[in-house]
Amino acid sequence: MSARVDHDLVIVGSGFSGIGMAIAAQRDGRDYVILEKADEIGGTWRDNRYPGCACDVPSHLYSFSFEPNPYWSRAYATSDEIQDYLLYCVEKYGVRDNIRLRSTVQRMTYDEGLGAWHVTVGTADGDSYQIVAGAVVLGVGALHDPVLPDIPGLRTFQGEVMHTASWDPGATMIGKRVGIIGTGCSAVQAIPHLAEDAKHLTVFQRTPIWVLPKVDPAYPEWLVDAYEKRPWLMKAHRAKIKAANELRVLAFTKQPMLLKAASKAALAHMRSAVKDPELRAKLTPDYTMGCKRITMSNTYFPALARDDVTVETSSITSADTTGVTTADGTHHDLDVLVLATGFDVSGSYRHLNVTGLEGHTLEADWDAGIDTFYGVTVPHYPNLFLLLGPNTGLGHTSVVLMIEAQIGLVAKLLDARDHRGATAVAVRPQVVPAHMEQLDQRSEHTVWQAGGCSSWYLDEEGRNRTLWPGSVVEYERKLAKPELIDYEFTGAVDR
Repeated sequence: MSARVDHDLVIVGSGFSGIGMAIAAQRDGRDYVILEKADEIGGTWRDNRYPGCACDVPSHLYSFSFEPNPYWSRAYATSDEIQDYLLYCVEKYGVRDNIRLRSTVQRMTYDEGLGAWHVTVGTADGDSYQIVAGAVVLGVGALHDPVLPDIPGLRTFQGEVMHTASWDPGATMIGKRVGIIGTGCSAVQAIPHLAEDAKHLTVFQRTPIWVLPKVDPAYPEWLVDAYEKRPWLMKAHRAKIKAANELRVLAFTKQPMLLKAASKAALAHMRSAVKDPELRAKLTPDYTMGCKRITMSNTYFPALARDDVTVETSSITSADTTGVTTADGTHHDLDVLVLATGFDVSGSYRHLNVTGLEGHTLEADWDAGIDTFYGVTVPHYPNLFLLLGPNTGLGHTSVVLMIEAQIGLVAKLLDARDHRGATAVAVRPQVVPAHMEQLDQRSEHTVWQAGGCSSWYLDEEGRNRTLWPGSVVEYERKLAKPELIDYEFTGAVDR
């Protein structure tokens, strides 16, 4: 490789996607660098550290298949434990020396003549520099770019305001009047902890959430020892979890009525903790289970039933220096306002200022419609790959499985490019419309679109642009043996 290209591969982001891609690049002998905007690796599990933060996928499935962890402390790991796992992977595989922290991608421009990307990187001290990369992998994730509510007067509020994704570790709620906006997954985990400390907690609920009991036992020491000494036992446990979760996909994608039994269990779970019929009515969803992400908690409903907790279903219309006012005219005096208002799932891509072939910009193309090929490649952007891109999220099992399948595809495409003596590989624009149409058709009758709710899974037109409308096994099979005719290989290596 000549001096005109600095690195064979630039990886943006250092969560599961970025770290997994880096380990694969090392395995394949590729020169790479990871650009991370924060001061430490970790992505979602570095940023989301609110009280009670944990994964809702079983620990032994929410980890790399090539790096099983016998030391998980319980069935569902906390954010701290997952972050520690990623830090361990970074050190074990020698990735640390290739990471540039506090390095923000300011813009990326494709050089067709060179078959490479010019990546402008901003540093913590305000300077910038450029890297020329043979390929770029965007592992920027979707669960860290907070959505902030548009509440008139919010800037005038003199109390504390914090989003669950940017939690102040020194914050205390003891003796304070706390409000929390939202009742999604983050809120379900945080609310019981906030209720324990707050003088009074007001939960501003727009839509009730389906909540199932959480079976989350701590792993006894003898089992941890068994997994450490007999890795095949741990592998079998992981396979069992994967198979069980895969069975759920039918209910989400083709037969939502199969969720009836789970819905009855969730309602019984609520009734056992909430005796007040008026409160139960507020907390009972009127949409099909699975339309929004299903949550699990044993403490959420007991917290909402406390005398010092109020569930407010009237929408917030404005804020002032001392609190917020709801549509029914009630003013709620607050010391702290917590925003559990979710994430902009495409925002991370919009902010990178990516320019591809013929003046195409990722931001404009995203606004026109999020069209990708299996969520990994995008027309008009050669040598650019997304990990956990559009339509590759999951509602029923671990996204780490999807990440590994995508990393495998990226490796295969780069190998095919190099083997052919080309400088660039890109998906053929002609194949993408049919692929997107198929995704639309398959999503039309899923619970996410036909379940009677609106969620962050859907775009402004109500189309699913977040989740894969099928099984992981199907996705893995399609990416394991890609049809190379769907891709075009251009240029000749002279760099």
